[in-house]
Amino acid sequence: MSVMPSIVHRTGRVYLVGAGPGDPKLLTLRGKECLEEADVVIYDYLANPALLRHATKTAIELIYVGRRGRGHYLDQDEINALLVAKTKEGKTVLRLKGGDPFIFGRGGEEAEFVANAGIPFEVVPGISSALACPAYAGIPITHRSLASSVTIVTGHEDPAKSTSFVPWKSLAQKKETLVVLMGMRNLSSIVRSLLDEGKPPTTPVALIRWGTRSVQRTVIGTLQDIVKLSITARIDPPAIVVIGDVVMLREKLNWYEQRPLFGKKIMLTRALPQAQECSDLLYRYGAETVECPTIEMIPPSDTTELHHAIDNIDRYDWAVFTSVNGVTYFMRHLYDRNQDLRVLHNLRICCIGPRTAQELRAHGLIPDIVPELFQAEGVIDALTPLGLNGKRVLIPRAEVAREILPDTFRALGAEVTVPAVYRTVQPKHDVVWAMEMLRRHEISVITFTSSSTVRNFVDLFGGRGHVDELLSQTRIASIGPITSGTLNDFGLMPVITAKENTIPALVAAIVDYFQS
Repeated sequence: MSVMPSIVHRTGRVYLVGAGPGDPKLLTLRGKECLEEADVVIYDYLANPALLRHATKTAIELIYVGRRGRGHYLDQDEINALLVAKTKEGKTVLRLKGGDPFIFGRGGEEAEFVANAGIPFEVVPGISSALACPAYAGIPITHRSLASSVTIVTGHEDPAKSTSFVPWKSLAQKKETLVVLMGMRNLSSIVRSLLDEGKPPTTPVALIRWGTRSVQRTVIGTLQDIVKLSITARIDPPAIVVIGDVVMLREKLNWYEQRPLFGKKIMLTRALPQAQECSDLLYRYGAETVECPTIEMIPPSDTTELHHAIDNIDRYDWAVFTSVNGVTYFMRHLYDRNQDLRVLHNLRICCIGPRTAQELRAHGLIPDIVPELFQAEGVIDALTPLGLNGKRVLIPRAEVAREILPDTFRALGAEVTVPAVYRTVQPKHDVVWAMEMLRRHEISVITFTSSSTVRNFVDLFGGRGHVDELLSQTRIASIGPITSGTLNDFGLMPVITAKENTIPALVAAIVDYFQS
């Protein structure tokens, strides 16, 4: 008699991960690893949504639990129950919390609840806003000449307490830095408590809202006038309060808010795999990027011509690569055909620009020619004097592209093969959130890096008439004349154009625009 095996119900685990203060680059490496592993991510208002790009599992479940104190949100009991319920489904659950989960973030309560349920968990510390926000505002919270200690307190205690646990009297009498988290709603009572206990009214105070993000705002005053200044400047939560003489160093050490693109939010329409380079460069200049890809690369619909070209690669004299993607996808198909770089030994290679040449070098090949003008016309100018009559030219490229190269080379007597190595399509994702950002004029600049990004943007965002209105307060940046021509065809006028068809040149043009 056979015995049926018993069904084992696997219980998942919980990661309590600190998301950091807001700048997505301040996530820890361990936090990134946990996001990549998670099946479920439960996140709140203070966790930058940009961090969710690291949640890479196909079937990832993202659960937003809201902003405490405004609008609908899950209360703490519901969040605790959710953590346990999802782990009992056998899932790895990540609780993403702003700052550090154990510094005034109720992470300790969540860890207690999970531990009591017998669920394995791990705590991943994050960079607290108490440390990072003053640093980004140019305020060191300790300094040998001004403050040898720092105290971090909450400005929003549990309302169930009968008395405050914050020792305002001793804090008022010490010459140290005081950092108050979640204190904006009670700022007047905090100031009054310190003044009543003898803190000098001339004590410097800084209010830092959305610290470490491109929308960071800092207001400087004293205990005597900071409440009035906060009302005038409309400093609402989330913000931290820094009290002490170290605030005086901001005038000299304010590095972050001096970056040329500080306060600018820039939307990228490039495909996600290629957006990182542009995003990283813009970040260095202080911008915050919003990735809204309007194109996606997928395999070509027919690979017959491509495979025939690869199998007979020794017939060709020249290979011309017109984009980074052309190199990337050609090499993938080459390897998939069980071939390697040795079969390319007879080829001379031309790359349309330095970034395409860089991608080729990553595969162990150095191009023979990179034209001075980084577009098809530059390739024509570079190759024509070499004589193309009777030569066989291979141009691996997108399924749909300009025909100027193959048409010109054929007119010069070359035998040209143009196999598609990839094709661009519209991504299937919701863009309502991006429309709202444009409608609220939150986006300073939108970038376009190809004609395809323009055409798909217009289509995804409601057509020609609608995008005119959406972009009425947003500056348009174009990578070059071909892309600018497509923008003009749709009645859109780029005010920023790169001097070369490269991402570094596009970023440089954006920086130059705002600096001038």
